Amino acid sequence: MVVPPSAGGSSTTATMTDQPPANPTLQLNLSKNGVATGGYPTYAAHIPFSARRAPRLDMATVERRGHPMAVRETNKRIRPHALQDAPTFRPTEDEFRDPMEYIKKIAPEGRKYGICKIIPPPAWKPDFAIDTEKFHFRTRRQELNSVEGGTRTNLNYLDQLTKFHKQHGLNLNRFPSVDKKPLDLYKLKKAVETRGGFEKVCKLKKWAEIGRDLGYSGKIMSSLSTSLKNSYQKWLHPYEEYLRVAKPGVQQQLEFEYGGPFTPPGAHSPMKRSQSQQTTPLGPQDYPPALQASAALHATLQQSEERSDGPPNVESQQPPTSSGFTAVNSSGFTPVNLTPASFQAVNAPSQLPKRDKSNSLSAQPPQPTIEPQNLSRGADFHHPVINGHSSVNDLAKNPLKRTISHDSLNDRSSRDPGASGEGADDNGRRSKRLKKAPTVVGSHMTLLRPTTPRAPVQRYNVNGKTGEICDTCGKTDDKLAIFVCDGCENSYHWYCLDPAVEIPANQDWHCPRCLVGTGEFGFEEGGIYSLKQFQDKAQSFKDSYFAPRMPYDPVLNNKRQVTEDDVEREFWRLVESITETVEVEYGADIHSTTHGSGFPTIEKNPLDPSSIDPWNLNILPLHPESLFRHIKSDISGMTVPWLYVGMCFSTFCWHNEDHYSYSANYQHFGSTKTWYGIPGADAERFEEAMKQAVPELFESQPDLLFQLVTLLPPDQLKKAGVNVYALDQRAGQFVITFPQAYHAGFNHGFNFNEAVNFAPHDWEPYGEAGVERLQAFRKQPCFSHDELLMTAANRDTTIKTAKWLAPALQRLQQREMQQRVDLLTRHKEFVDHHCRIDEPNVESNFHCELGFEVDEKDVPENDYQCNYCKAYSYLSRFRCNTTSKVMCLLHAGSYDCCDAAEELRLTSSTHSLIYRYSDSALETVVRKVTDRSKMPEAWQEKLDKILEDEPKPSLKVLRSLVSEGERIPYDLPGLPDVKNFVSKCNAWVEEATNYITRKQQNRRKNDRVWRKSTSAKAAEQEEREKELRKIENIHKLLAAAEEISFECPEITILTERSEAIAEFQRGARTALKSPGLRSTQEFEDLVEVGKGFNVDIPEVEKLDQVVQQMRWTDKAREIKGQFQTLDDVAHLISRAGEIGIPDHSDLLQYYIDQQAQGELWEAKAKELISVESVHYQQLEALSTQAGSLPVSRQTLAAVDAILSKQREAHRQIQDMFDRSKNEDFRSRPKYKAVRDVLDGLSELNSKPTGTIDLEKEIKRHEDWMRKGKKLFGKANAPLHILQVHMNYVAEHNRFCFDLQDKPRMPVEPASREHTPVDSQEVDPVREVFCMCRQPEAGLMIECELCHEWYHGKCLKIARGKFKEDDKYTCPICDWRVKIPRDAARPKLEDLQDWQMEISMLPFQPEEEDTLEEIITTGQQFREFMQPYTNPMMITPEEVTTQRFYLRKIEGAEILLSQETNFFRQELHKWAPVAPMPPPMLDVSLSTRKPRPTKQQKEMTRLGITNPDDLPQHLRTKQHSFSKQRKPSDSNSSKGNHPLQPAPRRGRGRSSTPNSISIGAGRDAHTHSHHLPAPMTTSHTEPSYPAYFPSPQGSAHHPGSPAFAPGPYYQTHYSHSSHSSRLDSPGFPPRSPMSRSGPSLDPSLFSPANNHFPSPLSGSHGQGGNNMLSPQHNPYSTTAPSARDMDHVFAEFTTDAAEDVGPRSEAAEALEDRRRDEDDEHGSRFVDDFLR
Repeated sequence: MVVPPSAGGSSTTATMTDQPPANPTLQLNLSKNGVATGGYPTYAAHIPFSARRAPRLDMATVERRGHPMAVRETNKRIRPHALQDAPTFRPTEDEFRDPMEYIKKIAPEGRKYGICKIIPPPAWKPDFAIDTEKFHFRTRRQELNSVEGGTRTNLNYLDQLTKFHKQHGLNLNRFPSVDKKPLDLYKLKKAVETRGGFEKVCKLKKWAEIGRDLGYSGKIMSSLSTSLKNSYQKWLHPYEEYLRVAKPGVQQQLEFEYGGPFTPPGAHSPMKRSQSQQTTPLGPQDYPPALQASAALHATLQQSEERSDGPPNVESQQPPTSSGFTAVNSSGFTPVNLTPASFQAVNAPSQLPKRDKSNSLSAQPPQPTIEPQNLSRGADFHHPVINGHSSVNDLAKNPLKRTISHDSLNDRSSRDPGASGEGADDNGRRSKRLKKAPTVVGSHMTLLRPTTPRAPVQRYNVNGKTGEICDTCGKTDDKLAIFVCDGCENSYHWYCLDPAVEIPANQDWHCPRCLVGTGEFGFEEGGIYSLKQFQDKAQSFKDSYFAPRMPYDPVLNNKRQVTEDDVEREFWRLVESITETVEVEYGADIHSTTHGSGFPTIEKNPLDPSSIDPWNLNILPLHPESLFRHIKSDISGMTVPWLYVGMCFSTFCWHNEDHYSYSANYQHFGSTKTWYGIPGADAERFEEAMKQAVPELFESQPDLLFQLVTLLPPDQLKKAGVNVYALDQRAGQFVITFPQAYHAGFNHGFNFNEAVNFAPHDWEPYGEAGVERLQAFRKQPCFSHDELLMTAANRDTTIKTAKWLAPALQRLQQREMQQRVDLLTRHKEFVDHHCRIDEPNVESNFHCELGFEVDEKDVPENDYQCNYCKAYSYLSRFRCNTTSKVMCLLHAGSYDCCDAAEELRLTSSTHSLIYRYSDSALETVVRKVTDRSKMPEAWQEKLDKILEDEPKPSLKVLRSLVSEGERIPYDLPGLPDVKNFVSKCNAWVEEATNYITRKQQNRRKNDRVWRKSTSAKAAEQEEREKELRKIENIHKLLAAAEEISFECPEITILTERSEAIAEFQRGARTALKSPGLRSTQEFEDLVEVGKGFNVDIPEVEKLDQVVQQMRWTDKAREIKGQFQTLDDVAHLISRAGEIGIPDHSDLLQYYIDQQAQGELWEAKAKELISVESVHYQQLEALSTQAGSLPVSRQTLAAVDAILSKQREAHRQIQDMFDRSKNEDFRSRPKYKAVRDVLDGLSELNSKPTGTIDLEKEIKRHEDWMRKGKKLFGKANAPLHILQVHMNYVAEHNRFCFDLQDKPRMPVEPASREHTPVDSQEVDPVREVFCMCRQPEAGLMIECELCHEWYHGKCLKIARGKFKEDDKYTCPICDWRVKIPRDAARPKLEDLQDWQMEISMLPFQPEEEDTLEEIITTGQQFREFMQPYTNPMMITPEEVTTQRFYLRKIEGAEILLSQETNFFRQELHKWAPVAPMPPPMLDVSLSTRKPRPTKQQKEMTRLGITNPDDLPQHLRTKQHSFSKQRKPSDSNSSKGNHPLQPAPRRGRGRSSTPNSISIGAGRDAHTHSHHLPAPMTTSHTEPSYPAYFPSPQGSAHHPGSPAFAPGPYYQTHYSHSSHSSRLDSPGFPPRSPMSRSGPSLDPSLFSPANNHFPSPLSGSHGQGGNNMLSPQHNPYSTTAPSARDMDHVFAEFTTDAAEDVGPRSEAAEALEDRRRDEDDEHGSRFVDDFLR
């Protein structure tokens, strides 16, 4: 630390070492130029805090709650000054939930101490939310012995005394010695002063007494007296006489610069002004010399700074000469506020009001507001004086004097990016109030308030430099006579001073202001740190300080550890030491809005539950019970927390909270913080004790307690009768301060705290007193107290708020109305008239020009802040229209707001009086809140009146009162008792209602236990019901009503009901004596009356029994002869027994007989229904007989249903049979409709007449369908498969017989073509390939001869079985290559013959349309092919065309034998491949291989050939038809032959014949040929659900559905070694009818006009390709060549074996089902037919 010298002293620099310094004064170097070093990154001053990074703070190295390092709570220790501890509270988790409720609970106890400590429950541990890597802050430097009031006063006095004597040629460089001891001149001065002054002490001879007080003893008193007297007379008396003359002028200058007196009204102020001075601004000649000198100096400073190119080079300056006083500490006296930094005096007149809880005030210099060109009459100016060391010239003479330049004044933000909002104000208070314009990005808070306006000063010449302009006369002449103050650098002519002075030019000179002193003091700015950096600095300081001072501990064999008691005692020792100076740093008043809060916040940590915890200090000020929630903007430090980072000995001085509010301080982590508290009740005693202890400070700074820079030891306060308490705050603990309570404290080491203010309801009176105190000292408040109250009145309408708000508003209204009356009284004093302000309806001859308006609009707070007292005049304000200055009503007119006199201010139009609320509006607001606050009392008064006026209160009135009380949201003491009373009355009324209502009440309707209970519970419930229905209960209720004592209508009704019951009982007894004399209705009416009483009356039960018997008799007579069910009759007989009908009753005997006959009918009907063969004649008879007997409705319905179904079935069968004989074929029924009718007969146990005839017709139709199945090779398939397969054939033929598909030259599939260039157009037409005429899909194989591409799927060639270099010859080029086919292909001629039989059928087949489409498509294609089948016109050039059309014919699903044989022969003729010509085809059979059944697999596994040798559980079940089902034809009487299992057949493929049969045999054209073994390859093709686009330039052909997924099929192909393979992607299908495009060149074909008959007439079969069907058979086989057992199990193959005889469709279905159950792939049998 660089210590500036006192006047005549030299600077010394001391750093912290391990050994204590030899010099008694301890001076520690905590930072250097505010830049952190020691391995941490350094940043330039202009780098903002947000851009800085530093190592993170290791939270394990700090003390936290629950951490092993944390200091445990100890028992109360004996503190220094014998202080008592403040209370510590430990709330439970339930108590801790609501902070306001808990603080309200502990407030009575805590208020006694001013402070208290709260230790949260162990589970409450909020996370520390600050990013310690980014967090940076600026500290304040504190000299401990400067914060103590007495020490600072002593040092200030000695500093000024030294300057005075040095100016007069004496060097006071050390204390004078008396009795070989240094004489404390300040104590000597105080001792003389307390005894009446120098003259009185001399007269009374008090010097010896003073000597004893100063500690001198053992010396001759006369010598001591003489020494003290001489010392005083030499050193002190001249200075005291000077002060007596010069101090009033200096004080007057300071007050004028401040804008008024420092002290509150009524207090002493040395500033005296005449009446004219109070109403008229001062002229230049009226300013005191010191003030004029100050203004001249200010202009000189600015001018010199403007001409200066930069700051002076301090290194080039010569050090000051050592002269004058040398104190006993050999370092000279060091003024406590004279250090080289940007020091800011806490009471500098140009600063913003900024309050500081920790007494840490920034050292920002005041900013001058006067410009050289504006120094004219009326211009405001600020006079920056910093304890006599102001700046530029002084720096030129002394490099250690601080520099105050315009840059330092105006651009602090450029030097300190983190100093925003942390500076000190002119009043020494941190301003928790913010302006309207935001200064922090993302912050909604506002800036600090504007500065305090100053009085105008007339300047004459502002163009001179410092030392060239006299600050008294403002002239620049006679420069040799101008003296420059060595402290403040103000310039004066020596003859302009009063009195004039003459001092040699080479001698230091100080102006009166510097010699008298201003008492300014504040803390200098420290360095910028991160938490880690500050932790290291704090720990290093504490270790280095205490290490050499701790005694040796023989037990631990080491130095004793530092205890909290050690730190506390050392702190107070250093504070009170004059000779030992220790400087520390404190990070105080750090805005959480710019640096972040230690608590999680909703904005940054929305998922953290602590972010919404009510004890979170970001949430606490806005708690629903805190009055600060009514403040419209955030106030930094009050409603937004501030952060504090402390180190050992860093301190916060005595202060109480702004507006006397509560405060909460939470320690996040770190070392102990010791607090000292003074209860609010002792606040005045404390203030008086401070004034008595340091009157000099209060004389120059009456607002000293607002500055938070002064400590006074607790022992001195206790001597003055002030109660002082202490507590130690540790990590994780709260400290609560109470209203008006003064508190101070210090830190034991590195710690981190966060604090905020809050305001429960009981704070409001304190808040009002706090605002009045601020106004008295002309201090700016943080917010408008009146605005808070009015906002609460308009926003919160609860009674709880009104309770505290009503008294506050009443006081506000009373104060406001009185101020308005006083102002208007002053207004009328000048001209007595009826003013329109308070008498708007009274006419007056005098026109009042004073402006007046009522403006309820919100305006900026600056617009209603009094320029004089700084108070907020929210409800009304007085505005000067000339200068726009605003005054409160107390200072309206009397304040120098403009040049006008007071009379003109109060009467002219240049000023305006503005009310926010008119008198009536304000009265309305107050009255509403007051009325609301009195609602509980009004309710209580109403209750008391009701109870006093009526002995039996009305229940209706009480209910209304309870309802009204429940609507009042407030705790009403009498409401619970009234509610209990009303509840009793309501219970009585509810019970009585059960007896007085006319309708029978069901007591169980809401009783769920009754509905769900067991029989035992039901019986118990019934017993309770009986007890409730006793007549005695009515009498008990009437007695209870009398006991409760209330009035309600139900009491009267119940009394009447009791009398009515007695009357009923008498009438009922009379009726029971002669029941035959009355009708049933009369008895029913009588019973109804009795039941209406809702009580059990014995006579009612008897009457009810009589009524039941009479009703039964009436009903029995009424229904006699009507149809009754058997249950109805049984119930009637049962009911007779229940109500006591005698057995000899004729009606009862009649119904008993009817019941017996009905039961006989029931038994007979059930017997007939249950037999297999129903006798319908008997059922008809029973149905007829049921009309006269009681029978069961269910049985009768069953009989009628059977008869109805029989009749309906007969009608339908007869109708179908008749229509089948209709000559018009289109009038005949559909086969499916007839089939559905016959299937519906299964529900009947017998067949109606005509069923056999219809079944014969069905058999004839189904024979036609079986013929079609055989044509398509589906002989063994179910009948419905025929339609499915025909649909597939028609779909497939549409592609193969597409006439738009013309011959073309071979093309490559799209996937093999080159990618077109950008400029080349792509033909969207998709080419078709293969025999199926489909686009490219999956594996594509090229024929080496014709170069046509074929689908590997159509050829049954698997991808893995085909090699890349294999050659392939297609079946079109080589007829020996087999074409795989899944089904037989019928000849077109056979289909035409089959179609001709349709007209002979009895029913219309569903297959007719599909068959017509197949035949028409085939016939059209045959006609189209006639020009190409003329053998006379065929040439070798036609080979390509012949191959093309043969490929299409072979791909179709019907056989065009003539065309097939023709093209095959022609191709062999012109392009032979096989050595022999192809055989003639007449049939085309399937190549599929049948699958073995489950039984065949078991026989193979067991090695059995005979099915009879199988175990019994593996044998096939024998199926037989029910005997009840009549056969549909005569053959069925033979019975169905049981289906036999097929002989075992291997799963593998059958061998292929080595030769080809030529002729019309069954195995003709199987396309299986023998080739040399090396050329035989077996292929297995996987599924390829893909399609292929047409190559560019090819004829357009539509796509078709994808090949069905699933395994492709294994088969043997014999082909040449020349083949190609192509894998292609898939493409979506296209419509089969969308083909269009040009055909090929006609020159490729024979002339179309050559028509020759075909020479081929043979009929040859050709297998079909079924690959494109959505249902693929996963197997293929070769048709058997002879009849054997294969035809039994070959499911649905194309084998043309004869049928085993006439079989019904049912027999076929059963056989199919058996095969399906025995086959492991049975669930897919339908797919097998379609694939």
